[in-house]
This record gives sequence, structure tokens and C-alpha cells, in this order.
Amino acid sequence: MIVRTKIVGMLACAVGIAWLGLPIHAERSVNAAEPPRPNIVFLLADDLGWGDPSCYGNRRFRTPNLDRLAKEGMLFTHYYQNGSVCSPARCSLMTSRYPAEMRIHGHLASHEQNVRRDMPDLLDPSVPTLPKLLRQAGYKTIHVGKWHLGRPSGSTGLEAYGFEIARWIDVREGDRNLWSVAERPHASKELVDAATAELEQVGDEPFFLQVWFNDPHAPLAPSPEQMARFRRNEPEGFTSPYMVYAATVTEMDRQIGRLLDKLDELKLTDNTLVIFSSDNGPEDIDIGNATWSAYGSPGPLRGRKRSLYEGGIRVPFIVRWPKATPAGRVNDHSIVSGVDLLPTLCELAGAEIPDDLRAVMHGESFAAALRGDESYQRSSPLMWEWRFRVFNHPWNRCPMLAIREGNWKLLMNPDRSRVELYDVVADPGEYQNEAEDHPEIVERLAAEVLAWQKTLPPGMIEEAAGKNDYPWPSDD
Repeated sequence: MIVRTKIVGMLACAVGIAWLGLPIHAERSVNAAEPPRPNIVFLLADDLGWGDPSCYGNRRFRTPNLDRLAKEGMLFTHYYQNGSVCSPARCSLMTSRYPAEMRIHGHLASHEQNVRRDMPDLLDPSVPTLPKLLRQAGYKTIHVGKWHLGRPSGSTGLEAYGFEIARWIDVREGDRNLWSVAERPHASKELVDAATAELEQVGDEPFFLQVWFNDPHAPLAPSPEQMARFRRNEPEGFTSPYMVYAATVTEMDRQIGRLLDKLDELKLTDNTLVIFSSDNGPEDIDIGNATWSAYGSPGPLRGRKRSLYEGGIRVPFIVRWPKATPAGRVNDHSIVSGVDLLPTLCELAGAEIPDDLRAVMHGESFAAALRGDESYQRSSPLMWEWRFRVFNHPWNRCPMLAIREGNWKLLMNPDRSRVELYDVVADPGEYQNEAEDHPEIVERLAAEVLAWQKTLPPGMIEEAAGKNDYPWPSDD
């Protein structure tokens, strides 16, 4: 069953998604007739952990507008991004392809860095993308905020990827830089200001608006006023990581509330499908620009950003669509992911997926789950590859490959070292390696992920990738 008042096993103890404060079985009824094609608003946070929204169990600070979305929509507990850092995850969201297949192994950086890592400078503009397909189906397509997938030389917008309108593609617009100390407290407001201005101009045609926030990606610089209500017992003049992070996330939440209010004001709410998620897990404190602001939480999950353990790739996912999605539901049964977004939204929008994309994409439509089908499950496994080192605590350092199928998740290196098998429903913290107890499951999943890995383009693999060497004290 999808509708539950508690989550199975350890997750119930660790998080207790009785968070919503409402009887989850008392869901809103929806029209039996298929609603018209929905407008779509896609909100994406940057480095927000699974455990950061209060509707996912956070008791350190509240996110009332994300809670509002969850109460009025459906919250998923088994949603994954297909990359453990920004560019790979965003690549999958736009293309329904695994990022390693497109050589987007890590974040896109300078040309020199990309060449060194055998990566392109941009997402190939010739590939079919979600906004291209929606635009062909008659949608007005708008992007506001961080992009981090590059763009063709000389282009000022994202027309090559299907967006008619694009604002704040990079952190700079005009003479303002949303990552500067002066502008950072207002970063989320700037993006929502731009998004609401575009909403006022949409007219009668259906629209796809994605707002990809910079927050809470480090470095963070909230204002003293934003931090004031989170001051606890800190000495005068001292700023704690908690204050910085809580102020940033709650400000983003406040701005999301403004956008939801604008939908209400324009009478667009009923047939607008709103999606909220994060591009990957929370940042690690070992990263230089995050040492004072890496306070994000993966909840009960193991690992953080860059890791293929659950905390690096399993993130919040909330969908509200009043005309079709039952309200107040917690879906703790369906496994869905970033590659599934394109086929799902294309189905709902009546957009055709070309045969050449169908032949290579990994996504499966979960539109049935959004309409309340309690039996929905994807038919194929999800797979990941990470070619670089993972920072900080050994508990975060994963093998290079991962595959999830049903309750089981296998991690291993291409040379078959570090074989780890977890039942991530019963053991979301990935504490108990069950590889020795289930050799038949290990062999089946290993065969699948190793066969897939052999199809990937060759390229640089960092020496420390997949390793978990601990520098024990020595006599030297």
C-alpha cells in the first residue's frame, strides 16, 4: 500500500513521517475524468538533504511551505537523482539518460578541468530534452535559475535546449552576482521575483516553468536578520553553522511560498502540477567553501553529496496537482528517479517521445502513481557510476558502482572489490551488508551493473575512486 501512517522498519524510528500532522487516509478526492493538460512548475533546490524539509522529519527548523505542498499533494520517500552531484543529476532530469552515458561524470567546470576529466563542456544540444518535447507539444517553456549544463558558445539563452525564455542561467545577471556576499541573502527572492513576473505573462497556453535555486549550495551568506531567530546560546558575535543553514533554507522556503501564492492569485493552482526536489544530497563539511555551512541532513540515510550511498542520491520529492493527485499521501512504495521525469511529464502533457530517444532512455512514466495508483512500480533497475573520490568520513566513501532493484541495492567496484548488498527498505542507513547471505542476488545484480558499466564511454577514473583507505596511526 502507498497510503500509510508510518514508514516501515528503521525509517519510522529515525524520521517518523507522521510529520504531516493530518490523517493521511483522509485524502482529497479527485475528478474521475482525465483533467486537461496541466501547467508544470518544477522547483529544484541545490544540495538540500533528504532530512532537511520538516515534512521529512526535520525538527531543527521548519519549512512550512514545503509542508503545505506535501499536505496538498504526494510525498515520495524513495525518489533518487541519477547523479550524486549537480550536473549529472540535471542531465538526467532533462534527457532521461544516465549521465555517465553522456560523459557527464561530475560537475561541469572550466574547459581545462573538463578535458582533464574526459568530460564535455556542455550538454549536447542535439539530444532531445524535456523542454524541447514540451515546446513541440504547445507548451511555453521557461527556465529561471541555475542551469549548470553549459550552453553553446555565443548563446545568451537556452534556446538550444528548448527554452523560449531563460533568466538567471548563471549566477550573474547584469551587474549582479547571486553568489556574492552582498546578493546571496536575496538569491531565492531574485529567482522567485523573475518566476512570478513570467507567470503573469503566460496567457492561456499551457506552460512549463522550472525554477532551479542556488540555495542551499555553499558558500552561504544569509543576512543577520535572517539568522536572528535561529540564535540559540551562541556567544555574542559568533555565527554557528546551524544559524547559517537554517536561515538559508527557511528563506528559500518562504520564497517558494510566494510562488505558490502567486499561482493562487492568478487562479492557476488547480491545474498546475508543482514538483519540488533537490539535485543531490547535502554538502560535506570537508569541502573548503562549506566548512562553516555544511549543516544539511540526509536524515537516517548513509552518505552525503558525491556518495552513492543513499544520502548522496536519495532526495526529497513532492508533487502537488489538485486536479489529479490525491492530497496528503505518503508514497513509500514506488521507486522513482530523475530519468523518469521526462516520460512522466510527456505523458501528462500529451507530448510525443521520438523513437530514437525511446531506444536509449532509461526513464519510465510514473504518471499512474501521481493519479493515485497504489500498485505502481518501475520495471527496470536504477544504476549509477561515480569515477572520483568521495570526501571526509570513511562511512561516506562508496564503491564506484551502484544498482537498485526492488528492496535491494548493490554497490561494488568494477574489479568486483567492496561488494555491499543492502535491503534499503528495512535498512535505509545501509548498516548491514547482506552480500554473504544472498550470493544469488549479488550475482544477478552484479551481472546487470557490470554489463552496463562496460557500455560506458572510456575515460579518466580518479585513483582514489571506489577506495576506502583509512589512515590508521603508524609507528613512522
